[in-house]
Amino acid sequence: MPREFLRFQRVERQLQRELAEVLQREIKDPEIGFVTVSDVEVTKDLAVAKVFISVLTTSNGDEDKQLSITALNRAANYIHGMVSKRMRMRMVPELRFFLDESIEQGIKMDALLKATNPDNEQ
Repeated sequence: MPREFLRFQRVERQLQRELAEVLQREIKDPEIGFVTVSDVEVTKDLAVAKVFISVLTTSNGDEDKQLSITALNRAANYIHGMVSKRMRMRMVPELRFFLDESIEQGIKMDALLKATNPDNEQ
């Protein structure tokens, strides 16, 4: 019977859980701010992980987001070390952080749809 999930997919899920916990509880850098791990994509050879981050901002929207991503990429080796201690893997993938703007785009699309058809409120 074939396996339901491939190994890199299991690593993606586990890495997302561990990164979310590390970023929430262990990292105290004020430049990072309030971030959420929205997705992780691991290459099939498990060498590199693209970590997509959503950033909650206050007033300086795009500037805060870029500062958070820059700070995360600077701290990638430190975060990698913390995640490596938590996961039972010989080699944890290299972490690369990217900004995920899909939530904001979804909110904008929802607002546009509501504006085009205001009678169809749910």
